[in-house]
Amino acid sequence: MTTQPNVSEGAVQAWSNTMLDFLKMFSGVAFVEDALPSPQLDASTQYLQQQLTLWAATLTHSVGMDTPPAISPERHDRRFQADDWSSNAWYSFLKQNYLINARLLEQYVESVSLDDKEKQKLRFFTRQFIDAASPANYGVTNPEALRTALESNCESLWGGIANLQEDFARKSISITDETAFEVGRNVAVSEGAVVFENDLFQLIQYAPLTAQVAKRPLLIVPPCINKFYILDLQPENSFVRFAVEQGQTVFIISWRNPSADLASTTWDDYLESGVMQAIDVTLAITGADKVNTVGWCVGGTLLSSALAVTRARNEDKVASMTLLTTMLDFTDPGDLGVFINEQIVSQRELTIGRSGIYPGRELGFTFQMLRANDLIWPYVVNNYLKGKTPSAFDLLYWNADSTNLPGPMYTWYLRNMYLENNLRMPGKLSMCGVPVDLGRIDTPAYVLATQDDHIVPWQSAWSSTQLLGGDVNFVLGASGHIAGVINPATKNKRSYWAEGDLDSDAEGWLASAEEMPGSWWNHWAVWLASHAGGRVKARARLGNRTHEPFEPAPGRYVKVRAD
Repeated sequence: MTTQPNVSEGAVQAWSNTMLDFLKMFSGVAFVEDALPSPQLDASTQYLQQQLTLWAATLTHSVGMDTPPAISPERHDRRFQADDWSSNAWYSFLKQNYLINARLLEQYVESVSLDDKEKQKLRFFTRQFIDAASPANYGVTNPEALRTALESNCESLWGGIANLQEDFARKSISITDETAFEVGRNVAVSEGAVVFENDLFQLIQYAPLTAQVAKRPLLIVPPCINKFYILDLQPENSFVRFAVEQGQTVFIISWRNPSADLASTTWDDYLESGVMQAIDVTLAITGADKVNTVGWCVGGTLLSSALAVTRARNEDKVASMTLLTTMLDFTDPGDLGVFINEQIVSQRELTIGRSGIYPGRELGFTFQMLRANDLIWPYVVNNYLKGKTPSAFDLLYWNADSTNLPGPMYTWYLRNMYLENNLRMPGKLSMCGVPVDLGRIDTPAYVLATQDDHIVPWQSAWSSTQLLGGDVNFVLGASGHIAGVINPATKNKRSYWAEGDLDSDAEGWLASAEEMPGSWWNHWAVWLASHAGGRVKARARLGNRTHEPFEPAPGRYVKVRAD
């Protein structure tokens, strides 16, 4: 049995001072040194006790005695699954020493006195350091990489060097076998046609799969920072196909991947020549009185902005609005907020604010940093240390298919949403020549958030319920920003929460909500059916005389890769 060693108060204080100095040097964040001395001293005491326990356990382990570990990885931590991390005294020591140090840094971050934004910044960059420092990330301290090198006569090392050279040339880390997929061949394969295009987007209409369809069509506005086919990966996990199977006449915007000729495109252009143009064409093709709409992430922000403009113009073209993991209130933008401040936004405005292109690969790497232990370090280990080729995964193929953004649109979005949070304030912003107020959007809304979203914290998505003027149905799905949305109904996985009290705050809503098993897709389909406007015979042809189909889905815009 291992007993907790005693640690002197002087040693604890010395260690506390050392850790404070380290955090200041590493993060560049200024904080009050002695604002919360007790938590810091407690953390240091626990640290030194765990270190003494670890050394004692390592010595007994080395002579064949079994002792419990001083610390264990979290259940979801996949970095230390190999037997050597537990059975070998040296690797067990490396693992536990790393975890003890990581916990100490996290406790110190939580103990320092900072405002919320500075605390988030310190927390994020400390996490980046902790993730990078893992012994699993380095060849000489990774037992699996060493064994693979020995068993392959160092062929794995040569393969890793070749993989590294290829990734240097392509300026990104390979996260999937990109040769396994092709847009239009085995992803984005739902039957349909392009029925309209302009310089900014193509509009795709999908072929019906039911004898009768909703009278009102469904228009989907995907994010322009990614390609639309996340909603149409393969038949078994296609949100588009699911909607068509429910009797919806589905249209989707396929945003163009901007190049130099779109370098001066603005946020207003994305509304007027993008979302609002797509609504008008959809109505013209179907002859419906109104359209139902879906917007995901920044696509939801664009959709909400467009509806605010149309309401300011006293236009009533939309029967319902579904927002998927969308932020309208940017008070808490999550970890993305650490990249946004006045200096950064001003610098972007000076360089690309009037004309220019923000490269998709840079944006993609930012998103990878938000989940470094899922989207960076596992691929560093497998690609470079073990010399392996990434496996084929449709979602990661889409994730690697980055999209550029026009500089004026991007910088306007950064300043007015992330930096100044202007959209939530009635009349603060003017778009397309009119002041906008989200409260004037009296369209029924279905607002979906996801519990583990690292891009749109679910509480931030919940805030939309307090801004929109119509009847709102809020639903919280399990999992994260992507997996929580792409949760096929046929697989009946995970769960979601619904029917909570919207008169409360976010946590109060969750406390009053009912957890339901399976996918939120079926719940949404029932809600959407109530806004169908009746049923009609499925349309025999796509498009109409004015908007003839001229290219099979998924169209050519989506196939253009970012430079």
